[in-house]
Parts: sequence; C-alpha cells; structure tokens
Amino acid sequence: MKRPAVLALLHTSPVHVPVFDALRDAHHPGLVLRHHVDEGLLARARDEGTDAVADAVGAAVLRAVDAGAGAVLCTCSTIGGLAERTPAGVPVLRVDRPMAAEAAAHRRVTVVAALAGTVGPTRDLVLDEAARRGSAPQLRTLLVDGAWERFEAGDRDGYLDAVAAAVDGVRDADVIVLAQASMADAAARTRTTVPVLSSPRPGLAAAAASVPGTAGPA
Repeated sequence: MKRPAVLALLHTSPVHVPVFDALRDAHHPGLVLRHHVDEGLLARARDEGTDAVADAVGAAVLRAVDAGAGAVLCTCSTIGGLAERTPAGVPVLRVDRPMAAEAAAHRRVTVVAALAGTVGPTRDLVLDEAARRGSAPQLRTLLVDGAWERFEAGDRDGYLDAVAAAVDGVRDADVIVLAQASMADAAARTRTTVPVLSSPRPGLAAAAASVPGTAGPA
C-alpha cells in the first residue's frame, strides 16, 4: 500500500511545533506534518545519558511510522543520532545533518550549544560529515553559560540574546553552527560577519524531500 505524504516530527519540546509548521507553510505547502512531543526523552538523556533512552527513542520512531508517516524527522540534536539509527522501513533523519554537512565544507568550525549534552553529538556529526568529504576541519565548541536555564524558564528573548552574544564573541571561525533547533532565531540577533548556520529549514527540506509523494520546496 502506498504511504501518504506524511512527515512525522519527533520533538523534545513543544516550542518546535509552530516553528516547523511555519517553515512548512512557507516552503512545503501541502506537506502533512504530525508532531510527536516527548519532553521526557531529553530529560532522561541529560540525567542518565543518551544510551539510557535508546529503546524509548526507537519506540517513538516506530509509533510514528505505525501511525502512517512516510518519513520521520527528529528535531532534537541530543537524541537525533539514536533516531537516525532506528530501522523503521522509512527514512529517519536528524534535523542537524544537512547543517553539519554545510559546516564541514569549511576549515574552521565553531559549534555553539546551550545544552552540554548537545555538544558531543553535534561535534561528532560535523566530524562525520567532514570524513565523508575527506576533510579535517579545525573544530571548536562553545557552551553558552546560563542559556538553557533561560530556555527552561520560558525566557525566550533572554535565551536568544544570550546565544547571540556568545556567537558575536566567536573569533577565528569560518562558520558558526547553532547546535540546537531552538537556537535558530538567535542568528537574526547577531552582528557577526561570519556565516551562522541553523538546522530547522535545511533539516525540514531534507526530510520533506524524503517523503514519498511530496513535491519539491516552493
């Protein structure tokens, strides 16, 4: 039976739902999105390590497929690798891989993260994409002190301003990577002349292209 043109999105925060809906409306009209939010996955990954949630992430992906998804996109950088490795019979993507692939084309890459658990997965992803290219970028990481606490408190402006300030303090980089999807809007608040990459738009575009029966971006 032919699968419908449905993309499931696995989130660990409800703040991502309107972001991806807006991107869909602007660039992928007609694509059906089904959002699955499980904040507990990220909380457990932070407290117990990502391996502790591997089975739960895989189960969440399979539930989305059972519900009719033609592809699944995980929007959480911390657990994205777990989702991507789930055998599901449909494409399963992590939102930050297209961003990482673009970053890997540069010689000096700085990864900016608001959550400590995201630093390692994002660094490893950029290095993985660099290895695919046969390159070895100089990669630095920067954890924005206090930013995640602001995010958890619902202080969106304070969160984005803290991220933007950290980005503007980066030196000796050819490209800056915003490790988490929630950081994307900070790019518009920066003053740096260095390219700042975020994951939602390219990640959604890649996922949309993988769904059977969908047209290209508008």
